[in-house]
Amino acid sequence: MGKGFTEYLKGASPDIAAIQETKVNQVLSQAVPHGYSAEWCFARRSGYSGTLCLFKQKPMSVSRGFGESSMDVEGRLIALEYPGFIFVNVYAPNSQGGLERQYFRQEWDAHFREFVCNLQVRKPVIIAGDFNVAHEPIDVYPENTRNMENFSGFLTEEQQGFSDLLDAGLVDVFRHLHPTEEGAYTWWSNRLNKRGENRGWRLDYFLASSCLIQKVRSCAIRSDIKGSDHAPIELTISL
Repeated sequence: MGKGFTEYLKGASPDIAAIQETKVNQVLSQAVPHGYSAEWCFARRSGYSGTLCLFKQKPMSVSRGFGESSMDVEGRLIALEYPGFIFVNVYAPNSQGGLERQYFRQEWDAHFREFVCNLQVRKPVIIAGDFNVAHEPIDVYPENTRNMENFSGFLTEEQQGFSDLLDAGLVDVFRHLHPTEEGAYTWWSNRLNKRGENRGWRLDYFLASSCLIQKVRSCAIRSDIKGSDHAPIELTISL
């Protein structure tokens, strides 16, 4: 809030904004600009994870999580249903290199894929979020994984989980529009001068049901917007 969030939101004026890793456990009215309504999903643990959706048009329905208690305690998922589509805000867990968390991530990926498949039976979906994985080598600065084995965010199991999601009828919108663009990153470590030298990772994505892809007008990474170690990404779609 003190690093330009309100100013960015006012300038971009999105119909829907999806924010991940809010790290709060209560509604913050000051985070909801004039003209927007909000839906929050809090983690049970204090100061951890959490997601927020801001929107101009009220959805028909709102849901949080998968309906699985073991998966839903970290506040990682909000789904907004509109007449022609379902918008999903997601914050995928970080494997963190430890086996216990890696297994949780794989289990979470499987639940999320099933969740999305069930949604698509009803309506097309648009998913926005931090997936904590660079799907392909083009999505990470090469030096970041050189001489590193089992590096969180670039694990084979994580990449396969993302591929399985695409195989369920979804399209990685940015990569569909820019199939060979290198250096397109959304996250940079705060250590050294990684952002200044663009030594980053593409961890944040818009995914859309394949039937919607012809309606997409643009998908952009706003690396010029500072204030976080992640850059905002923007999808323009004609619905």
